[in-house]
Amino acid sequence: MLGLPRPDRALCMGVLNVTPDSFSDGGRYLEHESALKHARQLVADGADLVDVGGESTRPGAARPTAQEEADRVLPVVRVLAGEGIAVSVDTMRASVAHAAVEAGAVLVNDVSGGRADPEMLGVVASLGAAYVVMHWRAHSAEMQQHAAYDDVVGEVVEELREQLAAAVAAGIDPARIAVDPGIGFSKTAEQNWDVLAGLDRLQELGHPVLVATSRKRFLGSLLADAEGQLRPAALREDATTATSALAAFGGAWCIRTHSVRSTLDAVLVARRWAGGGRD
Repeated sequence: MLGLPRPDRALCMGVLNVTPDSFSDGGRYLEHESALKHARQLVADGADLVDVGGESTRPGAARPTAQEEADRVLPVVRVLAGEGIAVSVDTMRASVAHAAVEAGAVLVNDVSGGRADPEMLGVVASLGAAYVVMHWRAHSAEMQQHAAYDDVVGEVVEELREQLAAAVAAGIDPARIAVDPGIGFSKTAEQNWDVLAGLDRLQELGHPVLVATSRKRFLGSLLADAEGQLRPAALREDATTATSALAAFGGAWCIRTHSVRSTLDAVLVARRWAGGGRD
């Protein structure tokens, strides 16, 4: 499915933020050579895909111009794809998605699920690329103002169903579409936990499910100290590994992560616990 590697375990998607302002590692991989070095390390650690993004989607983040985003992403995608690395592009812009797929990306990971750019779904359909549809209500600058739900799991499922219908209507092959519940996007900490607990309901949509919890704020909230100070992003790795194992055990198709080695370990444990992976 999706024309990508599908081992008998959840895939691991390694995060490569080519940005100055991402919440966890903004600026570390903005320079071309540092980005390439990190991407190669992600692959050495076991990443099935490297997800290259040039726009931070942390709460409150300002958007770069389309040209700035393209200038950050395209040189990296081109080199990595040329080395035979499976690359996805993390973008909400049709122009960036089109150029990235032409440069060798095999998947468009659109956190807006086609809602941020009216051209996106048609472009993805014309490219024949795989596509991740994420649950999304608003851009980062205002997304936390849109976290009102009566039934968060039910509403996320229904809104994803609408986005999927639009994607298929635009001509995207349903067999090439995955869904992402959008952990951390227009959701409170408690709502994120509710969505993860309802992973089985997301799978009823009939598409592979990508789960992205890596180092996110809701983990920092859970691990806050006695004074209520959030656990810093760099110190959320153990919690990330735990959620990765639980998501993989719960049937996730892919786990998006900053730390591939520990996530792959978690995925392999989950597979074995479920009774798979026997010699």
